[in-house]
Amino acid sequence: MLWFQGNSLQIAKSSFGLLRNLSASNTLLPVLTLFTKDPCPLCDEAKEVLKPYKHRFILQEVDITLPENSTWYERYKFDIPVFHLNGQFLMMHRVNTSKLEKQLLKLEQQVLETN
Repeated sequence: MLWFQGNSLQIAKSSFGLLRNLSASNTLLPVLTLFTKDPCPLCDEAKEVLKPYKHRFILQEVDITLPENSTWYERYKFDIPVFHLNGQFLMMHRVNTSKLEKQLLKLEQQVLETN
């Protein structure tokens, strides 16, 4: 589970299971969760498409084949890659850059308004 406490992002292990590749120095960035498995050529392609945006979010990868992620496996086994932004479903199968851009701008505007 992810939540904000003050100005910092707090992380607790929950149904997300093993988290891979949490990388960003700014904890105010939104979290883009990629539900994936290995191998996943479409996921690899999606990560390439995301590279120009990588400074605008923290990428969290959830391997749906791990036993602790069985709920996600049942939900997304035929649909990966699947993306959630800050815990909310965003898109699946391919990266929709216009949808991603729109949601990132919305979140960035919210951060500016609160500061």
